[in-house]
Amino acid sequence: MGTRARSLLVTAVAAIGTSLSLAQAPADETAFRGLYKELIEINTTRSVGSCTRAAEAMRLRLLAAGIPAGDTQILAPPDHPKDGALIAVLHGRDRAAKPILMLAHIDVVEAKREDWERDPFILVEENGWFYARGASDDKAMAAVFTDSMIRYRQESFKPRRDIKLALTCGEETSEFFNSVRWLTETRPQVLNAAFALNEGAGGELDRNDKPVALQIQAGEKVYQDFALEAADVGGHSSRPTKNNPIVRLSAGLARLGAHNFAIALNQATRGYFEAQTKLVSPEIAADMRAVMNNPPDEAAAERLWAVNPGWNGSLRTTCVATEISGGHAPNALPQHARANVNCRILPGVPIADVQREIVNVLGDDKISIAPTGEAGMQAPPPPLTQHIMAPVRKVAESIWPGVAIVPTMSTGATDGRFLNASGVPTYGLSGMFHDAEGSRAHGLNERIRVKSLMNGRRFLYEVVKLYANGAD
Repeated sequence: MGTRARSLLVTAVAAIGTSLSLAQAPADETAFRGLYKELIEINTTRSVGSCTRAAEAMRLRLLAAGIPAGDTQILAPPDHPKDGALIAVLHGRDRAAKPILMLAHIDVVEAKREDWERDPFILVEENGWFYARGASDDKAMAAVFTDSMIRYRQESFKPRRDIKLALTCGEETSEFFNSVRWLTETRPQVLNAAFALNEGAGGELDRNDKPVALQIQAGEKVYQDFALEAADVGGHSSRPTKNNPIVRLSAGLARLGAHNFAIALNQATRGYFEAQTKLVSPEIAADMRAVMNNPPDEAAAERLWAVNPGWNGSLRTTCVATEISGGHAPNALPQHARANVNCRILPGVPIADVQREIVNVLGDDKISIAPTGEAGMQAPPPPLTQHIMAPVRKVAESIWPGVAIVPTMSTGATDGRFLNASGVPTYGLSGMFHDAEGSRAHGLNERIRVKSLMNGRRFLYEVVKLYANGAD
């Protein structure tokens, strides 16, 4: 059988499987599956896709549910016609109460059909999993939030505060265009809210697929690149000097690589390690308690680092060399050497302070250092108040009795960095659980458990209702 024939057979079998699943699903789940499938199968990659097309499709579903056309809009700058964002609102009873914002991005990372086992832009349900580009990141939340708006409208739910929906574009390629950044800079009222729910946290399953920890993300580390450079006049390689830029820069990078920034816990990271002490072995729990002491135990931090590099990234600012270049000929002394150092900075720490610390660690005034790219977005982590945590605990206990609620801080970056910086506290919260392998987001054969998606749908639908009726 040829490659094309095999591909058609796989697609046909997948379609039959999806049809059977839809026939067996409850009515409201059937509608959700259809919405999710439609959103997944609209290509929203930067190269050939269109967020605007996906936004329009989701807008039509809102209109069909009875949401007034005047309460929906597609927004994009004239020079980015394919990068449209859908904004919709379900009006509440109290006009003085600030809205809650449901935020999800609908753009996805590139995916080549020849690299994938299945067509990345055809939703496939197989052995309890959904496979497709965007199946998890972030069309799962985008579909759930859109579906929730439809259900609230169909149920004539009248919340105390407005519920806003924002399906945005450009999260994966912010260097070209990003809806959230553009809206906060040009139309700040569109995304203004008491707080926002966003991607950035899921849930952890143990080896038996039992939910053990539900994460809520509060705060993100700040991304900042620095260019380190050393230079000299060069010359013939037979006449070496003491000022070799490659050697000088290498020595400085070695000192930086051996340097640890100070451990500094915030509310989210302290809550994370406190929760983890109940989920890990006694030896690891003891080390976690030790790093929460004042002063923190650096030896314990080193042991935790060896077990999980992500734990070290949660404890401190990190700066690592990621690229290096230099020299111009094999038989010439180098005239120039350059390295990129990528820093992930704890929230609230000024970028200038990190730069000064790097300069001190390098200890060489012949190595220059300068920030490159866009300046990192600085914002303090949003507080994990009782207003935020109580609804999470209540709904989580009804779906996953006994699950631990674990605060986290993202060591990566989401669109929450723009909202937090603009004064809208933004929390990562999905209720979608993964095993240790994760969802393969950004990689081949991206996936999400069908059960995880459906439970996340129920969780977000219920928790948003509680938030929307809650007090300030």
